[in-house]
Amino acid sequence: MDKTEPQKKRPAICVFCGSSFGTDPAFREAARAVGDGIAQMGARMVFGGGSPGLMGETAKAAREAGTPVEGILPGFLRDVEPPLAEGETTEIVTDLFVRKQQMIARSDAFIVLPGGLGTYDEFFEVLTAAQLGVHAKPIVLVNVKGYFHALDALIRDTVKMGFASEGVLALYAMADSAEAALQILKGNFSKTV
Repeated sequence: MDKTEPQKKRPAICVFCGSSFGTDPAFREAARAVGDGIAQMGARMVFGGGSPGLMGETAKAAREAGTPVEGILPGFLRDVEPPLAEGETTEIVTDLFVRKQQMIARSDAFIVLPGGLGTYDEFFEVLTAAQLGVHAKPIVLVNVKGYFHALDALIRDTVKMGFASEGVLALYAMADSAEAALQILKGNFSKTV
């Protein structure tokens, strides 16, 4: 490689997901597949910094597959969602708002796995920012066992009722598996990287 040529920066994929495992083992399997897949596509992983649940499972899989993992964790959650013991760079920030801001700023794309209210909050934050033209980063929902059908229906009803333009539906993609979600991102990165 020519030393004068800048090295391509690894894209950073942010994963939003639950700090619990949920009731179906398929959620955990999808989390591990996402983490492993991020590493296999040569990307870095950005996430909320905690070790429990799908959040920790995704990060562990990415780390085990050899990719850098960067966690961003609010200080008050350090005891509730302790960071991984090793193999992760964790930045402690003041609150949830700074956490989201940093996760969004440091990422080139977003994968959303099943999760609770915090996951919905993070998804709507990046979707709203995309709608307002703040960023044009890909957003992909991993619709494990139909988990996001109701969320997609809610957004479609919001459009139907005149509270959002139809263009918002093009700002996110739904994938039925981790592998399909990663393929969508690979297609986006091949256009830009």
